[in-house]
Amino acid sequence: MLEKLQVSAKMSEAPSTSFSVIQLTSSEGQVPIPRHSNVAHPVVAKRISFYKSGDPQFGGVKVVVNPRSFKTFDALLDNLSRKVPLPFGVRNISTPRGRHSITRLEELEDGESYLCSHNRKVLPVDLDKARRRPRPWLSSRSISTHVHLGSATALVSTTAPGVLRAPRRLVVFRNGDPKTRRVILLSRRITQSFEAFLQYLTQVMQWPVAKLYATDGRKVPSLQAVLLSSGAVVAAGREPFKPGNYDIQKSLLPARLPGVSHRVHRKGKPTLEKRKSGNWKVSVMTSDFPDAGTSSQVYIVLYGEYRSSVPIYLYGRDGARFQAGHKDIFTITIGDIGKPFKIRIGHTNSGCSPSWHCKGIELQNTNSGEKFYIPVQRWLAQEQEDGEVCREFPILSRGQPVLPVTKYEVYITTGELWNAGTMANVYLSIYGEKGDTGSRKLSRSKSAVKFLRGQIDTFFLEAVNLGNLCKIVIGHDGLGPGNGWFLEDVVVRDPTTNQEYAFFCHRWLDEGEDDGRIVREMYARDNTVFSVRKKLEVKKKETWAAESWKFTKGNTLQFYNKLTGGFVRLHPDGTVDALGELTDRYGLFDVVFNKGNICIFQSREMRRLSLALDNGVATGRASGGALTELRVLYQPNRCALLESALCPGHTLFVDRHGKVADESSSGYAELSKEFVVFVKGVFLNSAVVILATSLCQALCLQPSGTCTGAGDQSEQSYWRVHRVSSGICMFESVKNARMYLRIKDGHCNGTGTGDTDCHFKIKRNLENASVSLESLKSPGLFVGLQPDGQAKPVIYTKDENVCFYPRVIQFGRENPMGMSATPNQGEEKIHVPRYQEEMPSKSTARRPSPLASEKESGHPNSPETLLPEDKWKVLVLTGDTGTQANVTLWVYGDEGATGPISLTKESPEQLFLPGQKDEFPVVLRSIGEIYKIRIGHDGTSGKPEWSLQTMDSLYVPRLKTFRN
Repeated sequence: MLEKLQVSAKMSEAPSTSFSVIQLTSSEGQVPIPRHSNVAHPVVAKRISFYKSGDPQFGGVKVVVNPRSFKTFDALLDNLSRKVPLPFGVRNISTPRGRHSITRLEELEDGESYLCSHNRKVLPVDLDKARRRPRPWLSSRSISTHVHLGSATALVSTTAPGVLRAPRRLVVFRNGDPKTRRVILLSRRITQSFEAFLQYLTQVMQWPVAKLYATDGRKVPSLQAVLLSSGAVVAAGREPFKPGNYDIQKSLLPARLPGVSHRVHRKGKPTLEKRKSGNWKVSVMTSDFPDAGTSSQVYIVLYGEYRSSVPIYLYGRDGARFQAGHKDIFTITIGDIGKPFKIRIGHTNSGCSPSWHCKGIELQNTNSGEKFYIPVQRWLAQEQEDGEVCREFPILSRGQPVLPVTKYEVYITTGELWNAGTMANVYLSIYGEKGDTGSRKLSRSKSAVKFLRGQIDTFFLEAVNLGNLCKIVIGHDGLGPGNGWFLEDVVVRDPTTNQEYAFFCHRWLDEGEDDGRIVREMYARDNTVFSVRKKLEVKKKETWAAESWKFTKGNTLQFYNKLTGGFVRLHPDGTVDALGELTDRYGLFDVVFNKGNICIFQSREMRRLSLALDNGVATGRASGGALTELRVLYQPNRCALLESALCPGHTLFVDRHGKVADESSSGYAELSKEFVVFVKGVFLNSAVVILATSLCQALCLQPSGTCTGAGDQSEQSYWRVHRVSSGICMFESVKNARMYLRIKDGHCNGTGTGDTDCHFKIKRNLENASVSLESLKSPGLFVGLQPDGQAKPVIYTKDENVCFYPRVIQFGRENPMGMSATPNQGEEKIHVPRYQEEMPSKSTARRPSPLASEKESGHPNSPETLLPEDKWKVLVLTGDTGTQANVTLWVYGDEGATGPISLTKESPEQLFLPGQKDEFPVVLRSIGEIYKIRIGHDGTSGKPEWSLQTMDSLYVPRLKTFRN
C-alpha cells in the first residue's frame, strides 16, 4: 500500500497535461501497477506529441509512453486510433518528414513529435503551424449573446471583440429530454482528447455518452466541432438523435439577477396573462402533390415587437409528420414576444427525402384567440427553385403583409492572396433595425465555383425587409481541405431603396492564420465610397511596407516608365528624360538620404548632381539641397510617384516622348507620373533574398520538399543565391541547407541537389519590377503557382502566377569567376593545401576554332578535327590517402562555368586509391579560356579523407594540356 501511494505521488508531481493523458488513456494494452512490486530500475517515461498526417489543423495529442502504460507497439497504435481521427485508425507512425517509419516503442524519443497515418503514405505537416492552433479551452470566438440555428451551421453574433480568455461554458442536453441538462466549463483537464471529453460527460450526465449532436441534429465528431457549435450540444448513447426544444438561452440565464426580484411583471398586466400570452397553436399544411412531404426536422422562429423566439422544432409522438396533403398541429410556448410581424420556417435537410413543399401556416394565440394565416406555397429544397431550405414570411394584417419581402443582393469578394479561396460551407447572417435573416448557407453563386482567389461571388438572399442594415456575421464551418479563407469585403444591396452597405474585412478566416477565427462580425459603413477609400488606403500602406526596403540608404536604383518604355536619366548638363536603356550609366541613382519615405537620389555617374523637382519640373541639382528631397508615394499597382517634399503636389511627370513635363503642358492622358523601381545587384552571388508572391507572401520550402507561394515572408522563405553565370542562378533554402529549387519530371519543388535541374534563367519583367524563373534545362518552363499557392512548372504568360518580387535580405558580392560553389564544395576537409581546392591553372587553354585547328595540324581532314570541340579528359593523381567519397569538379572560364561534374565510373570502389591515376572524360561547353578549377567531395563513406597530389586536364582534339 505504501508503494502504491508513492507511485501516486510521483504522478501528481508530473505536469498537469501529462497526468491527464495518463488518466484518460485507453485500457487496451496497459499493464496495471502491481500492489507489491520491487522496482529495481526507474521506469523511463517518454513524453511524445503525435500529429495527424497532412492535417495542420489537428493540434496533436500528447502521450506519456512507458512500459507500464503500453506493453506493445500495437497497444500504442490502438490507443492513438481513438485520439487521432483517421479513416482506418492509426496504422503507421513516422518521423515529421515521413522519411522513416517507427515500428518499436524503443525507437520513440522523449520530447519529439511524430506523424500518424492509416497507411504507408505520409503527408508531412508544418508542426510549427499545428502547434500554434488555439487550445480548445481558449476559444478564439467572441462571447455569444444571441444564437440563431436557422440553417445547418450556427453563426453567433458577438458583442465584444477579442479572444475569450475565461473557460468557455457549454450546455449539454440529454438526447430526447431537453429538461435534463448540465452546464460545464471547457478546461485543460477535460479537453485533452475527444475520447476523454466523452468520458467526462459520462460522469457528469451519469449515463453512457457515446456521441454528440448539435441542437439541430448534426453530428459533432470532434473537439473542434464542439468549439464551433452554438454553445450547446446534445449527448447521446448509441441511439440516433431525437428532436426537441433544446433552448440554450434558458439554460445560460442566471437563476436570479443580483438585486432584482426573481419575477418581474409589466405594470397593468396580471401575472397569469403574461404567462399565457406565450402559448401558441401552430398548424402547418403540406402540399398535396407527390413528393411534397419531408423526412427532415422542421423548425420555426417567430419575431415579435418585443423579441424573437429561439428555433422551435416541430415534432410529435404519434409517427411521421409533414406528409403530402397533411395538416400537422402543434402547441408551443415561447413567452411574450409582443405582436408578431414575421416567421421563419426551415428544416435541417436531413433524412432520405428532405425536400419539402409547404402550403401554408396558421398561428393562433391560445390566450387572446387572435389568428394569423401565412400563405407559403414554396419549396424548401436544395434542388428546387433557389435552393433555399429556410424562408421568411411576413405576418398578414387585414390581408396585407406587415413588411415586404426583399431579395437582397450580396457581393462577396475573396482576397487576392495565394490560397485565399475556400471549399468550406460559408454562412451569412444580416442584421438590421427590424431583426435579422438568421444564418443562411451561401450555396448558389453566379460563378461556377464559389469563393475562388480574387473572385467576386454574387448571391441572392430572400428575407422580410430588415430596414436599415447595421452589421453582418459571416463565417464558414471549417470543413474540407484548404478551408481557410481570406475575405476582402462584403457588399449588401437593398433593391427596395437601391442602397448599398459595405462591410470591409481584409482578413483571414482561418484557424491557422491571423487570430485563428473562422467567424467575423462586421459593421456597415455609411456608403461604399468610404469602403473603397479605405481599401485603397490599406493597399497603399501594405504596398509601401513591401517595397520600402528598396529605398534603404546605399541602394542603387533605376526608375522605369511604362509610357515611354525607358529609364529615367540625369545627364551631365542637368537635364532629365525617361528614354534610357537598362545599361545606361546615367540611369543609375544611389540613395544617399532616407527618412521615412523622403529620399535623395544621387547620380551614380556624377556624384555632384541629384534628381530634383524645381517648380514641378525634373532637373539635376547639387546633392543635399531642399529641392533634391523627394517623397516616394507608392500606388497599389507597385508603381511609385516622386513628389517634391518641399512643395507637395509637384510630381515628376514625363510625356510619351520621354521629356519631363507638368500637368498643364499637354493632355493628362499623354502624361505619366508612375515609375517602376528596380534595385541593382539583387542576384549577386551568396545574396539572401525573398521571392515575394504578393505583398505579404513569399515562395517557401515546406517540410515535405514541396514549394508554396502562400508562405510567410519569414526565415522559412529565405533563399541563398548561387550565381552560375550571367543571368543564371540557383536558389538554395537558407532554413534547409542543400535543398535547391528545381524543375524536374514535370514537378517544381525544393528537393534539388545543385545539379543542372536547379539552374534558372532570370527573366526581368519591366512592367512590375518582378522576375520570372525559367528552367535552363527545360527551356520554356517557368516556376509558376496554382491558385492554392502550390508551385508547378508552367508556360510563360503575363499572368501574375509566374511573377516573383525579389526582396534582398542580405546583399551578395560580385562573382566574376562564374558559378559559386554549393555549401558542400570547397569546404570539405581534404588533406591538401587550400589552393588545391580552388586551383588556378598553370597554363591557360582555350578551345581553338575549327579553322585554327586545321592550320595548326596541317591536316584538315584528319580524324582529330572531326571530334567535338567540347570533349576533354581529366587525369587525377591521388596521394598517399585515398577516398571513397563522391568527388565533383567545377571548371571556370572567362565566358562561363560548368559544374558540378561527377567524377565516377561503373566501379566506384576502384577509384581514387592511394598512388593511383584516374582518367575521366568530361564535356565543357562554351566556357572560353579556362582560368580555374574547383574539386571537392561530399564527405560520405567511412573514410572520406583524401590526399590529392595533381590533376591534369587534357583537351582531346589538340592534345593540349594544363596542369594543376
